[in-house]
Amino acid sequence: MVSIQEARELVLAHARSFGTEEVELGAAFGRVLAVPVRADRDYPPFPRATMDGYALRYADLDRGVRRFRIVETIFAGSQPLGRISGGECYKIMTGAAVPEDADIVIQREDVREGLRGSAQEGGEWMEVGVREPEPWRPHLNIARQGEDLQAGDLVIGKPCRCSPAVMGLLATLGLGIVTVARGPGVGLITTGGEVVEPGRPVGPVQIRNSNHWMLVGAMRGEFLGLSSYKHAGDDPEQLAGVLKECLDLDILIVTGGVSAGDADHVPRLLTELGVRPLFHKIAMRPGKPTWCGVSPGGGMVFALPGNPFSCLVNFALLIAPYIHACWGLEQSEPMSLPLREGRRKRTSLDEFFPVRVEGSPAGLSQMPLNGSGDIRLGLQADALALHPAGAGALGAGTDVLYYSLV
Repeated sequence: MVSIQEARELVLAHARSFGTEEVELGAAFGRVLAVPVRADRDYPPFPRATMDGYALRYADLDRGVRRFRIVETIFAGSQPLGRISGGECYKIMTGAAVPEDADIVIQREDVREGLRGSAQEGGEWMEVGVREPEPWRPHLNIARQGEDLQAGDLVIGKPCRCSPAVMGLLATLGLGIVTVARGPGVGLITTGGEVVEPGRPVGPVQIRNSNHWMLVGAMRGEFLGLSSYKHAGDDPEQLAGVLKECLDLDILIVTGGVSAGDADHVPRLLTELGVRPLFHKIAMRPGKPTWCGVSPGGGMVFALPGNPFSCLVNFALLIAPYIHACWGLEQSEPMSLPLREGRRKRTSLDEFFPVRVEGSPAGLSQMPLNGSGDIRLGLQADALALHPAGAGALGAGTDVLYYSLV
């Protein structure tokens, strides 16, 4: 029996790339960006007004000019038709390019505007100095060209999820085609003669196949689907045939049949089919009977207990981290917060229990769970908290480690 830390290390040591592929930007959301990205030009690509106001020459202000004739209005995306001379200015909108003959933008709130003098006074004008919230200086209220990034700068240097922020950045950089990590081929086999699919008649001693749909949901959370799904009963010959059909996949997940009962044939059959065992049994609850090995083709095989919460815990602590490592993502480290309620330990093992991060200051609230077979699966939990093997009862306010489920 290994610890959960040892199990993770054994699994992550076998991480391997599944290759890359190019997709259109619209299909990249949630995928893992697989190549470095550099700036295609300066950002901002031009001196940009950060306020609605008036663009003029700082030298005029410095020599005491306070009234300026408005010669042109510049909107975002447009360029001026002419140039300004002493005592003249542009009316300019946020995001517009500041002409090279102007080097300061006075925000609209700091001027007296909208006045129209006589023809002799030069037409429309504005007067500076109604208020001066900060000292005037060259480039005030102007984002200078290249102050964020310069052409060729490394913007993203390591694999990362295409989150909304990353998607916006990729679009800004003009990337209509994105190179992403290819997903693994994933197979799922659920087992048990007592298991029936939802929507079909269920007998008094039968249960519905929740593991199938829970793990489909977990895979979709990783923006992956199943390449193969099969259900097998408890007959060893039938189960061996189903297992053999799926061993060429990058990842195979089997649920049920891994404990010590008369119908728990999965570990023996996998070994007979050439899967090299890495470990059998983890010193944790739930999920103690978990078996893991490497197929003849180098794929990873995870054989999990049949209890739903055990499957969820194993996916969060072993399978998802393995997929992330294959994609080159950094492993998420557990964080800690105080428990809002105390907890007593049931076993001498590491125990994982469902919690929700909430409140201000933040804390961990335990979600109802009556053992690993509870169909509620820690409903509304967004994390798994750890009650360490060596710890006794945890009192309210005790800081505990937790692993995110979202």
